[in-house]
Amino acid sequence: MSLPPGFLDEIRNRVPISRVIGKKVTWDLRKSNQARGDWWAPCPFHQEKSASFHCDDQKGYYYCFGCQAKGDAIGFLRDHDGMEFIEAVKLLAAEAGLTMPEPDPRAREKTDRRTRLLEVTEAACRWFRLQLQTGAAADARDYLDRRGLDAAALDRFEIGFAPDHRTALTAALRDKGFAEDQIVEAGMSARPEGGGAAYDRFRGRIIFPIRDGQGRCIGFGGRAMDPNARAKYLNSPETPLFDKGRNLYNLGPARSAVAKGQRLVVAEGYMDVIALARAGFEGAVAPLGTAITEEQLRLMWRVSPEPVIALDGDAAGQRAAQRLIDLALPLTGPGHALRFVILPAGQDPDDLIKASGPGAMGALLDQARPMLDLLWARETQGQVFDSPERKAALDRRLAEAVARIPDERTRALYSEDIRRKQWELFGGGARKTTPRGGAAGRGPARRQGASMAPRAPSLPVGINVPEQGEGTLEGAALLICALRPSVVAHVEARLERVLPRDPDRAALLHDLLTHTDSPAGRRGLETLRRDAHLGLTPAIIERKDDDGAVTMLLDLLDRIEVARATTHELPRAESEIQGEADEGLTWRISQITRARHRAENPEMETSGDMNEDRDAMSAQLSDWLSGQIWRKPPRR
Repeated sequence: MSLPPGFLDEIRNRVPISRVIGKKVTWDLRKSNQARGDWWAPCPFHQEKSASFHCDDQKGYYYCFGCQAKGDAIGFLRDHDGMEFIEAVKLLAAEAGLTMPEPDPRAREKTDRRTRLLEVTEAACRWFRLQLQTGAAADARDYLDRRGLDAAALDRFEIGFAPDHRTALTAALRDKGFAEDQIVEAGMSARPEGGGAAYDRFRGRIIFPIRDGQGRCIGFGGRAMDPNARAKYLNSPETPLFDKGRNLYNLGPARSAVAKGQRLVVAEGYMDVIALARAGFEGAVAPLGTAITEEQLRLMWRVSPEPVIALDGDAAGQRAAQRLIDLALPLTGPGHALRFVILPAGQDPDDLIKASGPGAMGALLDQARPMLDLLWARETQGQVFDSPERKAALDRRLAEAVARIPDERTRALYSEDIRRKQWELFGGGARKTTPRGGAAGRGPARRQGASMAPRAPSLPVGINVPEQGEGTLEGAALLICALRPSVVAHVEARLERVLPRDPDRAALLHDLLTHTDSPAGRRGLETLRRDAHLGLTPAIIERKDDDGAVTMLLDLLDRIEVARATTHELPRAESEIQGEADEGLTWRISQITRARHRAENPEMETSGDMNEDRDAMSAQLSDWLSGQIWRKPPRR
């Protein structure tokens, strides 16, 4: 319906958002400032113990710093309680003492129509439940008994039965005053293509009511009793009430359970959800007869930031997991993650719980694997990477998958973990779990993305590197990091660009970045310790604190980059440019000269002398230009 201008603003002014949300959460009064309308509480959208959910009465908005849920009072009622927009407005208007404007006739007609269809489905639900007690449902009751469903379970999940009769339900609903058009529109009946009287859509099936987040019956799922039926499971068709790609079975009870601290578990079918809920895993939901859709994923994430996907251990379950990975990657990020549990082959949650008890199911859920693990397994299992081409193909597939992640930080962390897995796969060997640097608990803490402090004025390194070649500089940098692991976090991004050519040095660098320990890395470290050019490095590092070590390391990395620029850029100019020097070539060489001079004279970086020893730089540049270093020497 169309609302007059300012109506929603008036509601917001009259009803503080904390009054609406306060009915669903417990405010942390130690952290909240009631006088300012500043409220904090554990988030009602995901499991947490700390108060990261913030509500601001002045602005009329809420925001969770944990799962990033946000919105106004209307949005809260829609996301948390599953209300339609107009339903939320009506509730808030009543609380504000405002009279709802007269609805648009077409909107009123649509609302009235929807209300009538809900009456049809609720009447059908009651009728199905009564039929389960009849003689015609004896086989259905026996089946449910064999599956372990007692009377309490049947009542809790409102399980019913549709007799194998062509028009039994249709006739019963007509007797209650519903028009045939309404029965058909609600999905309870269907008309033959050639015309004629409507017939029951569900026949000879055990019936599972499907309710939305507000608890309204919007459709049904039916399991066939006839083993030769064309479809084992049949859902309601698409109706004004029911869209199977936008709903989840058991959503309302699961959301309440997650709010109380349970995890959201996504199973494959109705019986799986019932088995999980009865075993104590009450945050269980299931898609409705189809592969999980994007809308269902977003619905899950509104309930929990990290749902656990529990799939059957058969080939179909594996394929479902891989399809879900492709669907989820473009949507993943902070607060939007998935974990996976692959059950033992031939078992679903119901089978596992019956065979081994709820504890076995709980143990599997505790070991749920992140999505990255399944992505890696998909691209590597059963394959042999015995050539550069196969390794390159793996790189390309993984890079294409990771590139689909929209969040930059998440994408970077995926790439980091994949590099580690590749190293382990292609030659990293066995890894020790104890961090480098001594006994457990005394080694450097794992990297947490620590930011680098402002750089101190550069000082001469003071390490015996007479040649100052790239290899010697590289070795000095690696040795400093090995001797003082605490400095690695400050320069890890630059260290990743070092890319040593020597395999042992490459292994050592990988160990330093990932806090692992490999035979090749240990061999690389011992070689550096024995290098005569680096003999004084340990003594110098011992006399330095962490800041001093970082300064020395940064200086070495600067020199490495300059050495590479000099080594690689000049040959590039030589190969690409012939003839007389022009402005572009002069600029390129001047930049190399400038970088080299700065690296070799670090004390000038903060000295305030903006002339940067122009005489020396000019002499270097003139020497290069006069010698026409870009020209290839004549062939002999």
